Amino acid sequence: MPTVFERLLAGELPCAKVHEDDLVFAFMDAGQVNDGHVIVATRRPCETLMDATEAEAEALMRVARRVAIAVQAAFAPAGVTVLQANRPAGWQTVPHLHLHVLPRHDDDGVGLVWPRREPGIGRLRELAATLAPHLG
Repeated sequence: MPTVFERLLAGELPCAKVHEDDLVFAFMDAGQVNDGHVIVATRRPCETLMDATEAEAEALMRVARRVAIAVQAAFAPAGVTVLQANRPAGWQTVPHLHLHVLPRHDDDGVGLVWPRREPGIGRLRELAATLAPHLG
């Protein structure tokens, strides 16, 4: 079953595209949180960032930066949030790699909170040592 993004890219559903190249495409989010809310997605239907090629991941961020600059110029938000989520537990709602470029305004009702834990430098060093061999 194709994702909604595949259907948008194929022209099966209406879409207000703002960018398209060989690796990614960007379009206005149908659920605009604030005016100028854009989604940047891979053309190839990979599910998560971990499934993307390095070239796809680089293209996502390159285009997100260009879109963020354009959003800042066009809509003059107080800030911009760039959000990328993986799998449902990570808040991903569409199983197709994408990120949101979200113009932000003071008191716009958007929230992103999590409990802050401070494990101490010893534990942080243990965590870093666990991760390091997997970085290649």
